[in-house]
Amino acid sequence: MTNDTALFLGQWLRSPGTVGAVAPSSRRLAEAVASPVPLRGDPVIVELGPGTGAFTAEIQRRLGGRGHHMAVEINPRLAEFLAAGNPGVDVVVDDAARLPQLLQERGLSKADAIVSGLPWAAFSADTQARLLEAVTAIMGTHTAFTTFAYSFAKRLPPARRFRRRLADTFEEVVVGRTVWGNVPPAFVYHARRPRLPASES
Repeated sequence: MTNDTALFLGQWLRSPGTVGAVAPSSRRLAEAVASPVPLRGDPVIVELGPGTGAFTAEIQRRLGGRGHHMAVEINPRLAEFLAAGNPGVDVVVDDAARLPQLLQERGLSKADAIVSGLPWAAFSADTQARLLEAVTAIMGTHTAFTTFAYSFAKRLPPARRFRRRLADTFEEVVVGRTVWGNVPPAFVYHARRPRLPASES
């Protein structure tokens, strides 16, 4: 068992509601989730729930030293591990619901891409709503938001609730192909263009 897998499993045993998985995601899932990260320019990339860095490594590979990569991890142990192995990443120990404030503190207002490893189906409806509100607050016209879900759970009530919430929150939600090489198999949601509140539309 690798160091990151052992740490991930240990933190899951301590707090399954916030870690949400028993092992890090595969390289193929990371490639699918990080696909909206621009290959040119100096983009602002926000990563939510990076864990031990499966998605972080792919984001860094795509950035190649460009832009600003902020990774928000609520678990201090995971954040410490992540920061030690990724000196070019701005690792923040905080609640993802504070995204607008965290960007503002860095002199930034919007993200070019938001990559999420958060366990959305494990969250309550209120927590899902609070986090998605923070996500949409830092999205511009062309910002992409990606997250993933496990295929075996997609028919369970929490996962179906999250899928409906995505459809209610964004004008465009595309479901990617299943990544069978992940353990367990997973698929990616690609979302763009947050819907305006009724008062603003």
